[in-house]
Amino acid sequence: MARLFDAYIIANWTAAEGKKLGEQTLWVGVAKRDVRFRLYAETHNVATRAEGEKLIADLLAEHRKRGDRVLVGFDFDFGFPAGTAARLKLDGRPWDAMGKFLAANIVDKADNSNNRYQVAAKMNRLMTDEPWPFWGAPASQAQRWLTTTKPPEGAGADIPEFRATELAARKDKLPPKSVWQMHGAGAIGGLTLVGVPMLRRLLDTLGASAAVWPFGTGWRELTEADIEPLSAVVVEVWPLMFEAKRAVNAEGVKEYKTQAQVRAAAEAFARMDDAGTLQKAFAPPAGATAELVEQVEGEEGWILGV
Repeated sequence: MARLFDAYIIANWTAAEGKKLGEQTLWVGVAKRDVRFRLYAETHNVATRAEGEKLIADLLAEHRKRGDRVLVGFDFDFGFPAGTAARLKLDGRPWDAMGKFLAANIVDKADNSNNRYQVAAKMNRLMTDEPWPFWGAPASQAQRWLTTTKPPEGAGADIPEFRATELAARKDKLPPKSVWQMHGAGAIGGLTLVGVPMLRRLLDTLGASAAVWPFGTGWRELTEADIEPLSAVVVEVWPLMFEAKRAVNAEGVKEYKTQAQVRAAAEAFARMDDAGTLQKAFAPPAGATAELVEQVEGEEGWILGV
């Protein structure tokens, strides 16, 4: 069975303000094969999201020139829990509408300063006129529609805390966070708010040569014929799903934890592709209803590998 991809790029994005390198910063792992088809990996660390966006674009342009097909993974939520777009009274397909809304509202400057907390508060105001469903902010960012702590039990009970993919992951004893949490260890909310507009810009640049799974491909097993016309398939990933042992280089320097995670995830997808199991990972789990497929394809998205 032929491989679907020639290279695998996994990005650990960041919502940080200010420039920083090292642990818990923006890392990109790339797995690819040499002229003898032996798999090897490289990692890149950049100090800002603007640099990361350019790095991804440059890597994809380089592979495209060679005629490579690339799997590109980002570690933020591509979509929101079902009903979010409707609560914001947005028109059109929910996933597209949410992307346009965030692209129009998020300001993310070259020095990493951004307005993600203000946008979260605006979304709370528009959805509930209360400080939920988004919650969690540093004291300096707290306000009428966004508090430092989780809302009281029962608040916003009609709004799902998790997407279907997170519920599936939790059944497998994996602990994903809710997109509504903005601050604290492992919080994904702010990452998603700054990540989605970047994703839209990347897709605008790539045009018809790229597709986002499952929104642009369908939630189904992908074949070589599906991938052949494309230079890139963009997916949501969760690097923590894969075991990452921190390697030591020839100079005795140990990898950063985040660095090891993106490398290990890129290598894991490459090995799945070698084994012919990657294409099956694009399909829904057994027993998925038509309603769930519509929900995932139209609004929520799915984490590849869950």
